[in-house]
Amino acid sequence: MGIIKVENIRVFAHHGCLAEETKIGSDYRVDLEVKANLITSANTDELGDTVDYVFLNKVVREEMAQPSKLLETVAKRILYRIFSEDQMVTKATVSVSKINPPIGGDVEMVTIKMSEKRKKQ
Repeated sequence: MGIIKVENIRVFAHHGCLAEETKIGSDYRVDLEVKANLITSANTDELGDTVDYVFLNKVVREEMAQPSKLLETVAKRILYRIFSEDQMVTKATVSVSKINPPIGGDVEMVTIKMSEKRKKQ
């Protein structure tokens, strides 16, 4: 087993419950960690034998581009895509952070974190 992390993916997106949030948009940070068997790729040195982090970044960017009221919804979509499009991933954890959220205080960011394991078949 092994872990691949794609950290501090910075995106501008339009999520939020308030109309102003979805209209104006704001900055977000996404961190992703996936577990997979990396033994084969370590031996073959072939991209096709591992989880491509370019693919992971693409999924995050595409799902963040689709507006949602809740960060939980975005995180769930990211996890769903990863598991449905890459069979090598056995577990994934995603953190979605809204930078400078409009909550009436001096708060750097608000983060939600969700994990999913591949269902045994």
